[in-house]
Amino acid sequence: MIFQSHKHAHQHQRETRIIGYAFFLNLFFTILEIIGGFFTNSIAILSDALHDFGDSLALGLSYILQKLSNKGSDPKYSYGYRRYSILAAVINSIILLTGSVFIIRAAIPRLLHPVKPHAEGMILFAILGIIVNGAAVLQLRKGITMNIRVVSLHLVEDVLGWLAVLIVSIVLLFTDFYFLDPILSIVISCFIVYHVIANFKNSLKVFLQVVPDEVDTAALEGKFKQIGKVRSVHHTHIWTLDGVNHVLTTHVVVDQDTSQAEAKAIKSELKHIAYDMHCEHVTLEIEYSDEDCSMNHEHCDHD
Repeated sequence: MIFQSHKHAHQHQRETRIIGYAFFLNLFFTILEIIGGFFTNSIAILSDALHDFGDSLALGLSYILQKLSNKGSDPKYSYGYRRYSILAAVINSIILLTGSVFIIRAAIPRLLHPVKPHAEGMILFAILGIIVNGAAVLQLRKGITMNIRVVSLHLVEDVLGWLAVLIVSIVLLFTDFYFLDPILSIVISCFIVYHVIANFKNSLKVFLQVVPDEVDTAALEGKFKQIGKVRSVHHTHIWTLDGVNHVLTTHVVVDQDTSQAEAKAIKSELKHIAYDMHCEHVTLEIEYSDEDCSMNHEHCDHD
């Protein structure tokens, strides 16, 4: 279990470095976009530069909050600062949704009044954009937290956007189908919105302390009851700190004649079962069948 804790701590620190890498890469490319937008006189590239600047702000915020979430427990945050990672995911989801709506609103008028862009310049920056943002996405794929998932959507959106720019710019070298640019922008934005909403819902579930999807409370209690001398299980509460690290508290009733050594062995077995089912912060209350465990006047069933 100690090894597992160190493993997650190492993973958390690595994800902080990944976000930092993605932030500096994205900020550097945003500066290049702004210069390139003026150089090619391309409104499309300048608009994307504005969007990427928003992504850079989101990545910077993610880096700060993810780094803060690496801190251990203290008297004010007994479980540590892990939930700051989820706060970053929620804020980034809002930023991404807002940016996507902004892009859709900007693209609709271009359907009615198409604008001729500088195709050659678009091709050059599209290739560069795919390479830079693609490298960042490959780094973010190594992460597992919700914050990483939301941040990666920022960059996936950029990669898809630049891919669309590349396709459109090649087409525009030979045609005057200028309406393709806003159409692709709307399709990509809708795709991103769909996935952001799903991640946003998952982040809210963490804040509302919903039981994690990968944990089956009934199955967990069923396995507990299969242990010898365990009579019943109640007051089971399971929630997650950040979508990765889960918390479990429960009351386990054992036979009246259970010795202290047997109770200790039962507790160890219970913890192993909980760890196998993705619960890492485990608090177990061992009770004997004749104890009164009532809490807030709730009835405790000891069978």
